[in-house]
Amino acid sequence: MLTLSSTQRDAILATCIRALPNEGCGLLLGTSDGVVREIAASRNVADSAKVYEIDPRVLLRAYRRADEEDLEVLGVFHSHTHSEPYPSPTDVRQAPDPSWHYVIVSLRDTPADLCSYRVVDEVVSAEPVLFLD
Repeated sequence: MLTLSSTQRDAILATCIRALPNEGCGLLLGTSDGVVREIAASRNVADSAKVYEIDPRVLLRAYRRADEEDLEVLGVFHSHTHSEPYPSPTDVRQAPDPSWHYVIVSLRDTPADLCSYRVVDEVVSAEPVLFLD
């Protein structure tokens, strides 16, 4: 399970909306039990509405911050601008870590839809998201 505050959810949605017409993206930092403590928004360096790529500088800063604050990089979030919030074949192939949470925001409809998944050996499993506040 992934746990987010409503403020963190809003920050994820705002990052994705600001990136339009491209996909928005960023990283999730938190504790090993899936509680998000910080959102690290990133520019989509792929500059695309169909794929995303985290800025390497954001990735490096996130790992350094996690080390300094005894946190973990828990996963990644990104948006789908015109499709459902489910990992695409490209998302599945590019999933770098089986322990990560993969949050996808669909901006296809209003209100936006946010879902989280685990991807292990290219098998996608939905996971619950608990919103606090």
